[in-house]
Amino acid sequence: MYVFIIWFIYWIEIKFELNFNKLGVYPRTLEGFKGVFLTHFIHSNTSHLFNNSIPLFVLLSCLFYFYKNVAYKVLTLGGFFTGFLTWVIARESFHIGASGIVYLLFSFIFFSGIIRKHYRLVALSLIIIFLYGSMIWYVFPIKEGMSWEGHLSGFLIGLLLSILYRKKGIVKKEHQFIETEFDLLFDENGNFAPPILEEKMDKEQNFD
Repeated sequence: MYVFIIWFIYWIEIKFELNFNKLGVYPRTLEGFKGVFLTHFIHSNTSHLFNNSIPLFVLLSCLFYFYKNVAYKVLTLGGFFTGFLTWVIARESFHIGASGIVYLLFSFIFFSGIIRKHYRLVALSLIIIFLYGSMIWYVFPIKEGMSWEGHLSGFLIGLLLSILYRKKGIVKKEHQFIETEFDLLFDENGNFAPPILEEKMDKEQNFD
């Protein structure tokens, strides 16, 4: 749904010859604060939108399948705080695009699997790092014209949310030892000590 929305907004821009770039985050200004809520829906060109759409689709599918109990909270809270942190730390320029959400989801899914230590989620984390591990370099200012601050903000917020929601949804269950009749044949030190049958005790008493 989110992927459809960002394409629809871009279509509106093209259809009516509009430019929503100035609705993005402009750091540390009251007017630019509206971008905290809008930045994730605005893209500069088709290439920018397409490059975000594929990882968004994959990561959103993983989020709603494996973390459906917290998926909407991760998206809404994560989206807001990613935009807010970008507004706080970024250089003075308009920051737009869903890449902050991409890094939010990448970070949350990767670290959640590692923290929870559930075999399915760890496997998912390894797949995610295999597919999108190279993205980590773009949290640094290595490419001109790219909002590395938005990437870094999404990455950090995703990590924080993975810690905050570590006990929500699928978690690794600790093995619980169930005592059986066989276990009763041993004492607390592990020595074989079967219980004495009452009938045997009665016979011994009668014999005496």
